[in-house]
Amino acid sequence: MAGIEDPTDRLTSVLRPVRAGNGFEEALEQILRVVRLGLVPGGDRLPPERELADRIGISRVTLREVLKVLQEQGLVESRRGRYGGTFVMDRPATGDGDELRRRVASVDIEDALRFREALEVGAAGLCAAHGLSEEGTERLRAALAATHDAPLADYRRQDTLFHLTLAELSGSPTLTTQYATVRATVNELLDCIPLLVRNLEHSQRQHTALVEAVLAGDAARARETAREHCEGTAALLRGFLT
Repeated sequence: MAGIEDPTDRLTSVLRPVRAGNGFEEALEQILRVVRLGLVPGGDRLPPERELADRIGISRVTLREVLKVLQEQGLVESRRGRYGGTFVMDRPATGDGDELRRRVASVDIEDALRFREALEVGAAGLCAAHGLSEEGTERLRAALAATHDAPLADYRRQDTLFHLTLAELSGSPTLTTQYATVRATVNELLDCIPLLVRNLEHSQRQHTALVEAVLAGDAARARETAREHCEGTAALLRGFLT
């Protein structure tokens, strides 16, 4: 007699330990994929928090923040009691999901994300390797400060200006032009997903570390910080949109 399939076995190909640096974003991407692929059907319960946290390699505090985002998006619900837990919600046949698919259908998400990463990593490395003038240093510090001071509704605009400033300071007008183009595409994708306070706080720490590396002339660290920053955004977009 065949054994009964353990539903958690279906998750093995999706849930894996996250890399250091973007734990929240990568965990959110993985659990979103579990939900969107239907690996846990609507009405069924996700694995217990302790098991999920262990499999993904994050703290239970971080996991609860991830589950809170999914709950706010109407993808899961939390139930208390002896038979409680986090349950996947049934997905409607039509509605906002269809509209979302129409909005992103014409965008090659992977191409945009990879091109953005190549440009941002390149710009960060160039700025650090060649150094900035006093004026350039002031511009970069001011752009960073503007992201820290921005109200939530204006954050993405200030974030765009920060990265565009870094591209401009690279000394390559062609890179700047190409970055502006791909960033416009990325912003259209970002407008399709919610602003997550945890992610913004993490992004701000990465912004600060990036500026510090650039001003210290540490090109390797600047490139690695920029790459990690781009990967965090990419994880969120893949989780919500693919």
